[in-house]
Amino acid sequence: MIVVTGATGHLGRLVVEGLLEKVPADQVVAAVRTPEKAADLAERGVDVRHADYTDPESLVTAFKDADKVLLVSSSEVGQRVAQHQAVIEAAKQAGVRHLVYTSASRATTSKLAVAPEHKVTEELIEASGLTATILRNNWYNENYADTIKQAARTGSFVGSAGDGRVASATRADYAAAAVAVLTGEGHEGKIYELAGDVTWTNADLAAEIGKAAGREVTYTDLPADEHAKVLTQAGLPEPLVGFIVAIDGDIKDGLLAETTTDLRTLTGRPSTPIGVTVAEVVGTL
Repeated sequence: MIVVTGATGHLGRLVVEGLLEKVPADQVVAAVRTPEKAADLAERGVDVRHADYTDPESLVTAFKDADKVLLVSSSEVGQRVAQHQAVIEAAKQAGVRHLVYTSASRATTSKLAVAPEHKVTEELIEASGLTATILRNNWYNENYADTIKQAARTGSFVGSAGDGRVASATRADYAAAAVAVLTGEGHEGKIYELAGDVTWTNADLAAEIGKAAGREVTYTDLPADEHAKVLTQAGLPEPLVGFIVAIDGDIKDGLLAETTTDLRTLTGRPSTPIGVTVAEVVGTL
């Protein structure tokens, strides 16, 4: 039995879909906070179980009879460690044989803004004694969807990442890697650094948006404080402004620029270029 947490989220749902192509539906458990959102999966034979990262008892119940659990990292920044710890303890209590966790690039050594909570989670997993596999996902192409839409409409966008490069891939790419680990052999105890095959800059992103939108699109690089002002004036909440500017600083420092072969090796195919995602997003406008 394979349990996927956060199974109605962007990444979790893609993992469930990928699993259904490889294993019988009754061997897949969609562990979700709101079971009603997974009604379509239940209709297809998936075992939908209530699981809330803030409700440890629900997690133990959700993991009953599970051989493998995919812990899709929580999206609640600042709450992740406590939530992940509850999942780890529930997995141990339920006798889960193999825990797989979606972490961040070089989580234990990187200065990346999102790394600290992932670092602590990896340490908790190691201390738990559970057999585990760590999937350290680089940035997602989809993180730029709003930027792509705005730039396609207005002809420009701003940032503070300089000439920093990003080795991103799509959620579907990372989901396929997770499916490969959950359905394959020999992945126990491994840490995979997952990243796209080709890196790109914001200037490259502008060129791809221009090509897809059929117009000139420019990128303007700003000092971090000016970037923050623009985002604040656009109505973004202060925590989000701080996060976006911090990530651009990380990109400028090269913290998301490392390419590896791990993603391609696990999925058996090249990663999805940013230009493909740009074309898809522009096509929805």
